[in-house]
Amino acid sequence: MEYDVAAIEVLEGREAVRKRPGMWIGSVGERGVLQMVWEAVGRAVNQSLPGQGGTVDVTLTRDGGVRLADDGPGDPFETTGDTGGPGLETLLTSLHAGPDPGGRHTVAVGHPRVGLCVVNALSSRLRAEVRREGVLRAQEYARGVAVAPPATLGPADRSGTTIVFWPDTEVFDSTGCSFAVLAERFRQVAFLNPGLGITLTDERPAGEARAVMFRYPGGVRDFVAALDAEAGSLLHEEVIGFEREDPRMAGVMEVAFLWNGSREERMHSFANSLATRQGGTHVDGFREGVAAAVTVYARRRGLLTAADTDLDVARIGEGLTAVVSVKLDRPQFLGATVGLLGNTAVRACVGEAVQEHLGTWFEERPERAAEIVARLVRGLHED
Repeated sequence: MEYDVAAIEVLEGREAVRKRPGMWIGSVGERGVLQMVWEAVGRAVNQSLPGQGGTVDVTLTRDGGVRLADDGPGDPFETTGDTGGPGLETLLTSLHAGPDPGGRHTVAVGHPRVGLCVVNALSSRLRAEVRREGVLRAQEYARGVAVAPPATLGPADRSGTTIVFWPDTEVFDSTGCSFAVLAERFRQVAFLNPGLGITLTDERPAGEARAVMFRYPGGVRDFVAALDAEAGSLLHEEVIGFEREDPRMAGVMEVAFLWNGSREERMHSFANSLATRQGGTHVDGFREGVAAAVTVYARRRGLLTAADTDLDVARIGEGLTAVVSVKLDRPQFLGATVGLLGNTAVRACVGEAVQEHLGTWFEERPERAAEIVARLVRGLHED
């Protein structure tokens, strides 16, 4: 048997995607369908966010499709010089034609970003409708191939883009996806991007459709309050929270936390709206900032003596519910996934900001500060 360059098969575009779908979306089961939804929703969210109070509507249709509608300016089908990026036709037919996934102003709903081309290629049908500059235009695709050029259908009284796709039963073992999984992720995205509204409607169940709406003006503060309520807390403690931009880390941080009467820690961290389940430099900085603020307050009030060591970061978690979110121009993740943030400057920036803000909060609320600090320091002395 001879093997030379003639034996190498180069697959490009939709052909490559359809022949090896797992390379692009990870699975031909529900996980792969969810990845397609994340990609399409991510495009819609980033279209809506520049306009304040944007809304994205996601519908699981009775016939197995997924419909996404945003109220952004509307993607032109053709590439033009004034849009700052490729047209919708290019996004739907060319791999890696989308915008750079990085940047603090880009919301990543799923990872990795595979592009609308992959969604289109793995759908038996896809329909795109654009309402832009008072005109409604539409185009149909079948398994990634345009059925006809974009057609003008008439006037439009608002702007936005609607994409409906039907995952291909020739590709997927199952084309369904979980309402609960979608709802939880959309809720996170809404918490992390104040002002953004996301609705999810499920028309699949027999009888009446179910729908939920997510919009949280308070951002991560609302997130922490919701987490605390879900844990069954009866204390309803005040949420400590702030937002700060720091040019040293080329980004912004949004931090919120509280201590309640439980012994459990609930820590949630995000980078550019993606969950960092393994933590990273933003979480390290948060813990160090809290430990430093508690130590300074405890020494000032005589709760720690000169013989006592500083409070260790491992001790701050008892009864703590926290959300630490950073949005960076150039996020750096360690490993092949986004589970661990590695930007070194973030650690010091978050740590300093948390120590300063919590220290001020302690000074303004001496009774509550004494209660929290005494509880944390008591554990140090008990050891």
